[in-house]
Amino acid sequence: MYIVIIAWMYVAVLMAVAEAVAPNGSVFGAIMTFALYGLLPAGLLAYILGTPARKAKLKAQEQAQQRAAAPASPPNSTEDANSASDPDSESHSTR
Repeated sequence: MYIVIIAWMYVAVLMAVAEAVAPNGSVFGAIMTFALYGLLPAGLLAYILGTPARKAKLKAQEQAQQRAAAPASPPNSTEDANSASDPDSESHSTR
């Protein structure tokens, strides 16, 4: 991803320099060329290509928060006692 952005910025800088040193060019035209042909498209491309990384980072943060908020698992003896008192936990028929 970064190589494409670096290459595009290189081309945009060369276009801006060509605009600035041209006989009919101006520094203002060079700045606008760099901003509109360089910074704007490169920023948009970086945003679009960075979306999967942002989503993965957000998902990892949510999972870390869920792990931190989840209470510690109770001991097995408590689970056995709870399941024994729950009549719906058995898989026997009701004949």
